[in-house]
Amino acid sequence: MRILSIHNNYQIRGGEDESRESEERLLREMGHEVDVYQEHNDRVAELGAVPMALRTVWSTESYNIVKQKLSSSNYDIVHIQNFFPLISPSVYYAAKSVGVPVVQTLRNYRLLCPNGLFFRDGEVCEDCMGKFIPYPGVLHGCYRENRSATGAVATMLTVHRAMRTWIEMVDVYIALTEFARQKFIAGGLPAEKIVVKPNFVNPDPGVGKGSGGYALFVGRLSTEKGLDTLLAAWEHLDSKVPLKIVGDGPLSSQVMESVKRLPEVEWLGRRPMSEVHHLMGEAIFLIFPSKWYETFGRVAVEAFAKGTPVIAANIGAIAELVDSGRTGLHFSPSNSEDLAAKVEWALANPTSLAQMRHQARAEFDDKYTSKENYRRIMEIYRKVCNCKLSTI
Repeated sequence: MRILSIHNNYQIRGGEDESRESEERLLREMGHEVDVYQEHNDRVAELGAVPMALRTVWSTESYNIVKQKLSSSNYDIVHIQNFFPLISPSVYYAAKSVGVPVVQTLRNYRLLCPNGLFFRDGEVCEDCMGKFIPYPGVLHGCYRENRSATGAVATMLTVHRAMRTWIEMVDVYIALTEFARQKFIAGGLPAEKIVVKPNFVNPDPGVGKGSGGYALFVGRLSTEKGLDTLLAAWEHLDSKVPLKIVGDGPLSSQVMESVKRLPEVEWLGRRPMSEVHHLMGEAIFLIFPSKWYETFGRVAVEAFAKGTPVIAANIGAIAELVDSGRTGLHFSPSNSEDLAAKVEWALANPTSLAQMRHQARAEFDDKYTSKENYRRIMEIYRKVCNCKLSTI
């Protein structure tokens, strides 16, 4: 079959970009033709505030490009990964104008929340949930801490709610977890159109030994990722277990200060994926201290692939991914003392931790391999496409 994948790339590459590229590679490996229409947020600055705001609501350029692509060749599916902000929901209408079904992966909460995170001032916020006009987000300037920019996002959401875009223009939505699915249903998306298909890891990085003697954090150094909780936990620890931090972001200066103060903490910055996977495989456990809901938790699944248990905040999708006591442990969100207690317990119970390593890898084999993901995505495409599709 032939698929047009549509994606708006972020300025700082993250899990969404990696996940959609993995999906495209997998489909090509299985013999499908995948073309890509993409934009990059590096263009935002050059467009100017007013043109950018108008484009966020409706991009005539994207509409024309996508319609021309679909009209000139026979496509079976348009799979939209992320349309915000340069591509816009106009591409739904371009696909529908030529009769090509639309699949939308829900990789963040943008359709319900102007900043896409349900997170404000260091805490979970659902003030815009269920509101036809998400005015609280505008009042607080939730998107890029800018009321004008947030106003553009709120206008896009409101206009397309009025046009019934989210109800009528998408054939199937893909949520990454059941938690995220339930949030989107609560926010007004049609339950019968939302299916769950998680991300996956491909190629399989192989099981590690867990013999490195350190804890590991991998991710963006930002407030919603719980860096402050993580660093505070290392202040409380009695055990002097090393902590390696991989990633970059707005809290890098705070991490640097902690490195100076806490000899057990080491900041490695950005690292190639091959090195990250090696670090995961040798870690005693990975720590996932997020404060926001997360739609998935790709880093946790990568850890499972390496056979590494995950100590995760008991919140959102990551709480769903980690089965406490089997593939890792839960701690109370934002509670550094509880995180420290769970770390101490894990260090004091090596036999239980070894069992968790086996269970973490078993969880990966059962749910997050490329084979399982391909089976699921073919089921989804079959729901909306009249073509004959093979599975493995």
